[in-house]
Amino acid sequence: MDLPQLSPVILSLDTARTATAAAIVAVEEVGIPYTLSVVDGAGQLVHVTRLDGAVIGSIDTSLAKARTAVFFGAATADLAGAVADGSPLATIQTATSVPLAFVAGGVPITDADGVVIGGFGAAGGSPEQDHRVAHAAVEAIRA
Repeated sequence: MDLPQLSPVILSLDTARTATAAAIVAVEEVGIPYTLSVVDGAGQLVHVTRLDGAVIGSIDTSLAKARTAVFFGAATADLAGAVADGSPLATIQTATSVPLAFVAGGVPITDADGVVIGGFGAAGGSPEQDHRVAHAAVEAIRA
């Protein structure tokens, strides 16, 4: 497996806002209040939006999903199997002091060369809905 090249490039607030605006459109289609988090290439928060009515637990969850997507350079939906009991990364969550989330809803943001420069995390719905919202956000800034 080829490992993605990671970068501590700072993701701009403007880019984070554009991604969030696209995610809000997707959230309106889902019809559930969400929290949406954007982190830079170092996994540090750039922007967070908690929609009216979003559960409090979605705040930390969306950030953990975004951060996990950056740290592993992959959508969190694709990482769940890697942390299952008996798998190579089964204990990874106890090896770091920052919360990680290996459930769908986190998608890495890459530049034109495929370098991970940030991550988007969505929390509020089912794992499939969360992934769809995060994916819509990232697709909106790939153009």
